Amino acid sequence: MTVKLEVFTSQTCPYCPMAVEVAEEAKKQLGDKIDFEHYDVAEHMDLVQKYQIMSVPTIIIDGEVAFVGAPSAQELISKLEQKIN
Repeated sequence: MTVKLEVFTSQTCPYCPMAVEVAEEAKKQLGDKIDFEHYDVAEHMDLVQKYQIMSVPTIIIDGEVAFVGAPSAQELISKLEQKIN
């Protein structure tokens, strides 16, 4: 079973690079169990509206908002492992 991980960021957001790094670390650790996508909110307004994203970074796991803000790598991995198992 693959878990979909989507990270929404903005180029002007100072915390967004950390959220992307955390997601990349999770992908590295969990490998093929994760389908990871990174979106810039300015370029993907359809998805921003779909998920009703109001601030960045926002992390979506399997279509549900999991984090608003940048979690630690361990927090994200733990949440992803719950979905995998």
